[in-house]
Amino acid sequence: MQNRQVRMNGKTNLLELEEHMYPLVDVETPNVFRNLFPYSEVPKVAFNDRIVPHHMPGEIWITDTTFRDGQQSRAPYTTDQIVTIFDYLHRLGGPNGKIRQSEFFLYSKKDRDAVYKCLERGYQFPEVTSWIRASKKDFQLVRDIGLKETGILVSCSDYHIFYKMKMTRKQAMEHYLSVIRECLETGISPRCHLEDITRADIYGYVIPFCLELMRLMEEYRIPIKVRCCDTMGLGVNYAGAVIPRSVQGIIYGIMTHAGVPSQLIEWHGHNDFYKAVSNSSTAWLYGACGVNCSLFGIGERTGNTPLEAMVFEYGQLKGDLGGMDSRVITELAEYYEKEIGYEIPERTPFVGKSFNITKAGIHADGLLKNEEIYNIFDTEKLLNRPVEVSVSNTSGLAGIAHWINTHYHLKGDRQLDKNCELVQQVKEWVDAQYEEGRVTDLTGEELKRAVDGAAGRLMMELDIEDM
Repeated sequence: MQNRQVRMNGKTNLLELEEHMYPLVDVETPNVFRNLFPYSEVPKVAFNDRIVPHHMPGEIWITDTTFRDGQQSRAPYTTDQIVTIFDYLHRLGGPNGKIRQSEFFLYSKKDRDAVYKCLERGYQFPEVTSWIRASKKDFQLVRDIGLKETGILVSCSDYHIFYKMKMTRKQAMEHYLSVIRECLETGISPRCHLEDITRADIYGYVIPFCLELMRLMEEYRIPIKVRCCDTMGLGVNYAGAVIPRSVQGIIYGIMTHAGVPSQLIEWHGHNDFYKAVSNSSTAWLYGACGVNCSLFGIGERTGNTPLEAMVFEYGQLKGDLGGMDSRVITELAEYYEKEIGYEIPERTPFVGKSFNITKAGIHADGLLKNEEIYNIFDTEKLLNRPVEVSVSNTSGLAGIAHWINTHYHLKGDRQLDKNCELVQQVKEWVDAQYEEGRVTDLTGEELKRAVDGAAGRLMMELDIEDM
């Protein structure tokens, strides 16, 4: 204790005791945290009530893995599809480049062709980066293409080190550091993917390894990023939860004890336990500048953190969207469904067909009076998706009135009240459909015919939207 220096923290303006140093703990047998992860039971969340402080960076951003992790779980995109999606990401990120990077495979000619075409766009953001095998040949390929950064797999849990790689921790660390040094020798900035970090020995392996990375960074004067990969989605954001499951505990340890600056820390989440979004936001809150995402969460097994979700998490945490054009999210969803043939589950937040559609009559009545009652925000302004109702036997007069007002663009004094004769007649027709045994919602085309028929009988004129 007496040999540890006391120094001033420039951010907190408080004197602090020099942090304890964490050497590598080179165990003979793997520590797989069987007390937390009994394979034949549900994983356990334990607590020690050690709380770490918030440390939200001044600037935070999103990075994209749609063409890397997102492409591992679906049919490969064509080159043209990749370039089109890349264009959308550029527009979505806005002038401030909040979609900071997008990573690509370089294995096939198709992959490399897509990279070249994206580079030809000349965008500052998203920056094109790669993910490669750790070999000199691949490092040279990255450099020849003209990329400045590449991802390198550095799995850090004993599950991977002992069972998959058949190494000890010391052997794995030496292997990784030699590969990273080779990368630095070619002038490429390595992004170290700490695979399976939420089952790793944080203070016995991860922090000692990150300390070595920072020494290499100081030696070569080339940035080395640390990507914290929650490979199995086991991270939790509960205050006082123990590591390695504690997201904030991991970020705090890497930042405070290993000295990795916030701008070089990134979180990569998976959704196995429905926590990808909340864990990514937690990583931001406790010091990581970057969160790595894929469009619509498409990724291995249950998927990655959905990029579109983090756009709105950013807005909620920062108070605005930082220049991002959230309307592009709807364009992307339409492109995926119409051009790629990917079916987005209809209740997916922000992009599903039903995300802002209500079916309950009592909710429709509220929408008719003031849409703020049952809409999360102005979805028409922020997503080009006006709030709607779906008409069925439970929609009531209010639901039908709202549907007509929306699809016939009736605003202000021209809006129909739920008690008007036109709405009453359409309601009678709707009820008749379900009395005859119908069990599905009515389609827009069916409702349009019913509304037009009732309007004709009542000699009413409506401005009809093309449907």
